[in-house]
Amino acid sequence: MKTFEVTSVNISDKKGTIKVPVDKIQLTEIGIPGDAHSGMWHRQVSMLGLESIEKFSENAKRKIKYGEFAENISTRGLKLFKTAPLDKFVSGDIELMVTQIGKKCHGTNCAIFREVGNCVMPKEGIFVKVLKGGELKSGSFFEYHPKILKIKIITLSDRASRGIYEDKSGPLIEKITREFLLSHNRHFKFNRLIIPDESLLLQESLKEAVAKHFDIIFTTGGTGIGKRDITPEVVKPMLQKEITGIMELIRVKYGAKKPNALISRAVAGTIDNTLVFTLPGSQKAVNEYLTEILPILEHALYMMNGLELH
Repeated sequence: MKTFEVTSVNISDKKGTIKVPVDKIQLTEIGIPGDAHSGMWHRQVSMLGLESIEKFSENAKRKIKYGEFAENISTRGLKLFKTAPLDKFVSGDIELMVTQIGKKCHGTNCAIFREVGNCVMPKEGIFVKVLKGGELKSGSFFEYHPKILKIKIITLSDRASRGIYEDKSGPLIEKITREFLLSHNRHFKFNRLIIPDESLLLQESLKEAVAKHFDIIFTTGGTGIGKRDITPEVVKPMLQKEITGIMELIRVKYGAKKPNALISRAVAGTIDNTLVFTLPGSQKAVNEYLTEILPILEHALYMMNGLELH
């Protein structure tokens, strides 16, 4: 388990000003009582690593003091900006959840920007929300618990399930999604399954994945109008909240050039805390669908995990 040290705790009662190191802070459901950023929102507490502070000190040609970048918690031992929203930091009873990486710079309203003409917080500072509170002091240690996304890929194909031909769409979904998640500093685990086009098998496979708390389920195959195409009939009644917009966009966008794409009956939505996306079986369609789905994935995950950013 990766651990990192708290090197300073800092507060201020006004936004855009330098924070002052203190002996200890009390973390509560609103953040740090008395601090300018406290409140019932996602940017309750700011954090910045000594790794970033020292790098900026070299550029500024002077030693930067703790709190000068308006960070509440200064740390050492982890590149905080390499974490991702929904990751957690744990110190004893304290539990913090990462909610945002970087921020918009206050520019001339920021004390450090006025002096140096630049600031490190917009790129390398992060914000967290307090899930469980407690007292925090300099010298404390946090454990880093990255959110590990569990992703199930179910290929529906009578022939692939019998070994008549190789499943290529399932591995392609994993490859494209893996590359996307790596670019967003995500941790993840994939699980792939091939089943014939059978309603009961698909239903049971979905129920099992939801029960095992998979974050995302992708199916591929069975979204057309052939006699064995049963994916939408099985999935749609199981959805608790349907996400109609994404599939409508894909059908219209690609159907405008290739009318055959309009025949797809793919659906998307949620079952409990799991996102479900049904994709057609062709590799070309997998590429097209993921091109539109992946950009909305981060925000969908935030919403599914109770992280409201608006």
